[in-house]
Amino acid sequence: MSASTLAIMSLPSLAMAQEAANASAPSDSAAVSEIVVTGIRASLRQSADIKRDAQGVVDAISAEDMGKFPDTNLAESLQRITGVSIDRSMGEGSFVTVRGFGPDFNLVVLNGRQMPTAQLSGGATAPSSRSFDFGNLASEGVAAVEVYKSGRATMESGGIGSTINIRTPRPLDRPGLRGGLGVKAVYDKSGNDKDPVTPEVSGIFSDTFLDNRIGVLASGTYQKREGGNNEAYVGWRDGYVATNPAGQLPQPSDPRSANIVNRPTGTTVYSVPNNAGIGINNFKRKRINGQLVLQFRPTDAVTATVDYTYSRNTVETRNNSVGVYFNHNATSSDWTNGPIAAPNFYTETFKASERKDLSYVANLTANRTENKSIGGNLTWKAPGDRLTFEIDGHHSTAESKPTNKYGTSTSVSTAIYGVASQSITFKKRTPILSYTMQPGISALDASLIQASGNSFRNGYFRDEINQGQVMGRYEGDGWLDGIDFGVSYVDNKVRSAYGFIQNNTWSGAGPASDLPDNLFTLATIPDKYPHMGVNGADLVQKIYTFDFKTVVPLLDQLYKFCGGDGDCLATYTVDRRIHEKTAAPYLQVKTKFDAFNWPVHLVGGLRYEKTKVDASALVPVPTGTEWVSNNEFNVVYSGKSDFTHFKGEYDNWLPAVDFDIAPRDDVKLRASYSHTITRADYGSLQGGRTLDSLFRIDAGSGSQGNPGLRPYKSKNIDLSAEWYYKADSYISVGYFHKDVENFLSSTRVDTSAFGLTNPADGPRFKAARAALGPNATVADIRQYIFANYPNSVKITGGTPGNYTGTIIGLPEDNLVNFRVSTPVNSSQTAAVHGWEFAFQHSFWDTGLGVILNYTIVDGDVRYDNTLPATATQFALTGLSDTANVVAFYDKHGIQARVAYNWRDQFLSGNGPNPGYTEAYGQVDANASYEIRPGLTAFVEGLNLTGEGRRGHQRSKQYVTVAAPGFARYTAGIRFTF
Repeated sequence: MSASTLAIMSLPSLAMAQEAANASAPSDSAAVSEIVVTGIRASLRQSADIKRDAQGVVDAISAEDMGKFPDTNLAESLQRITGVSIDRSMGEGSFVTVRGFGPDFNLVVLNGRQMPTAQLSGGATAPSSRSFDFGNLASEGVAAVEVYKSGRATMESGGIGSTINIRTPRPLDRPGLRGGLGVKAVYDKSGNDKDPVTPEVSGIFSDTFLDNRIGVLASGTYQKREGGNNEAYVGWRDGYVATNPAGQLPQPSDPRSANIVNRPTGTTVYSVPNNAGIGINNFKRKRINGQLVLQFRPTDAVTATVDYTYSRNTVETRNNSVGVYFNHNATSSDWTNGPIAAPNFYTETFKASERKDLSYVANLTANRTENKSIGGNLTWKAPGDRLTFEIDGHHSTAESKPTNKYGTSTSVSTAIYGVASQSITFKKRTPILSYTMQPGISALDASLIQASGNSFRNGYFRDEINQGQVMGRYEGDGWLDGIDFGVSYVDNKVRSAYGFIQNNTWSGAGPASDLPDNLFTLATIPDKYPHMGVNGADLVQKIYTFDFKTVVPLLDQLYKFCGGDGDCLATYTVDRRIHEKTAAPYLQVKTKFDAFNWPVHLVGGLRYEKTKVDASALVPVPTGTEWVSNNEFNVVYSGKSDFTHFKGEYDNWLPAVDFDIAPRDDVKLRASYSHTITRADYGSLQGGRTLDSLFRIDAGSGSQGNPGLRPYKSKNIDLSAEWYYKADSYISVGYFHKDVENFLSSTRVDTSAFGLTNPADGPRFKAARAALGPNATVADIRQYIFANYPNSVKITGGTPGNYTGTIIGLPEDNLVNFRVSTPVNSSQTAAVHGWEFAFQHSFWDTGLGVILNYTIVDGDVRYDNTLPATATQFALTGLSDTANVVAFYDKHGIQARVAYNWRDQFLSGNGPNPGYTEAYGQVDANASYEIRPGLTAFVEGLNLTGEGRRGHQRSKQYVTVAAPGFARYTAGIRFTF
């Protein structure tokens, strides 16, 4: 069923949603007359009404808009809003960036309630992000989405970029029997071995009883999708200055430098490739959403609502690729000029005796995320209709975990040993990988494939939020428009866990005869990479693929990779628990008056938040230390783990002031000032203290989280001028400025840990020094202790005076000093500012119209690509300009729309080396025809031009990923009653 059906059922008007649709949602939008959404123009009129009548800077999109866009999920729809851009995964929108602030800086609420979020990363770390994955939600089950860009005292905190409120329908908003059913067939051209057609089914039913005093609503969505997500990739080593002797290219005095053309010099920064590959990715996704709402209105003054929302998103991705690693020995290369030098090509040769491997790798990522939320709301309007009280509460969970016995993200390598040369060329859009084998060895001979190394990563994430709110509103008269007051209490419990099994048998786990040839299948590559700016003949032509779930049991049986029982689900070695409690009272006063005979609204509010954090983490428990060589010491572990605990707390005063004036009935001028916050990621707050297993004679190292971190805090200014020259047409210009503080950095704390002692700092060491004199070397002291303290040493070899072995740390030794790095709030601040331009116009009564918007974002938080990886830098990811161009037609039962969405290049990774996602533009279209009242046929298309994606580091020749894009088509029918 389409989202427009939900709009018809649940939206008397989008602008009234704050007060009527759900009492827990922010309730400051002004009411407008009832509008039934039946088409594009009616929906755009609603969006204009909300923008004009809202307090502060607010944009919204109605369900009709979502249903009519060719959008798989909410993120695809949100990107049409000015200042909103998205990150894509498997060709779908997943994460939202608003005004240059990425997913972690935007708070998503459901019907005004703070929602938990869960996701799993494929890397070798425990998941820690707060960002909301819109890929878990289907757009059909949502009535509207509102994007609050300026702060407001009545709203939950957490979004510096924005607060995004997702509203679901309520039966008493549209009394009577209503419902609908939608069926779609999805044709995805990205499939590698086939072009699958998959189903999507959605439905909704709503009815009211007993003179519209009782209402029930149920909705559900089922979506299945299969496709491909192929990638050519390159991994890079850290960037170096050309003259650094520790750099990765031979110095000019080295004879090997003769093979380098135009070698980087002076302060030029360069990197060399570490690994490269090209592969075939296949994915399957099943998404189920459901809602149940019960409402009871015994009197006109009392409304009770109970609602349950469920979503489940199951994704499985299988990857097969061919890859190489570089040893950086016998290399040849050619370089561009500075200040950032990039390789035009990079080649390495090998001797037959080196047994250099060509890797055929299979990866499996299979996870499921489930979200459950049950809530209740009671609204009572006191006699006199001026005072309204609401009580709202919910219990919500989000959980992500693997769906198989192998783990969250797994990788198994096989290899043919005998590479003679390997090379990458970087002059085209796609990096071109090539390789040759030693005489008598073929890269396409399955009988030569051996098992190699592998890893099995197991992650888990669960977030539980229990929230209670008590809210009140007083409707004033005269200059006092109203008073809003209330308090919110949020109890947030997070568990993040991780473990892995890794077998470093990269030189071969066994002979090639252990693996039957029929395990491997040849697959072609050039046909999987169309429109990539290269000749297909330049690419690797064929690779071997194998089925992960078939090969792993055999390898485990042969080599006991997972213990021999076939269960590769790793035990958690990292298990982090965070408990956040936040109490937040607020007060807001709304006034209205005239200035120069122009109507003015002035709203002032203050929110106070007090947050306490209790963090604990499971960490390996060390039992002692050993001195194993002259300047090398080991921390000894028992194999057991225990929890460490840390606490923190902080509070914030968050003011918000909104002013607007209307010099004409169709003109609105605005100014807003507010403070907003975003809390630190869960990884930084975690309570674990972990020690590096190796330490030196003077100190050890380690890391721990910091639950006392203050949140990022932004002081925001918003200015806007809007001209609504027709009911569904307007022009607006907005300016925003954000000063952000409390960014995260790292510091070092000198401390002891777990009572560990230093074998080289105690009575034995002092006695040796006294006996041998001040000129004694560390080696001399070790031999003295070996000879004179036999009960505290382990001798493994050698002769007297030349023993080898370990010296055990004793309780009487002094404590080891560990230099523990921990995240702290930096004194550095950042400023982000930008402009938003929007134009919406309908051409008389022709049914034709256009929507144009453009956002410019800039700030003093850009990455300097000319600095090496050793330089400490701070930069904000996600900053980029965005634009939308939409043309539509809506008349005579025909609706059609063509949309172009563009996002400029942006920094997507911030670390020793930057990562950039290159500019991307996508064309989408849809059309529908009302066959008869209540029955509509429609077609949709996403990414009609097959736009691919590409990422790079310091320059475009430092490509990290190049992936083709494909169109996706949908056809279906809707029936409503």
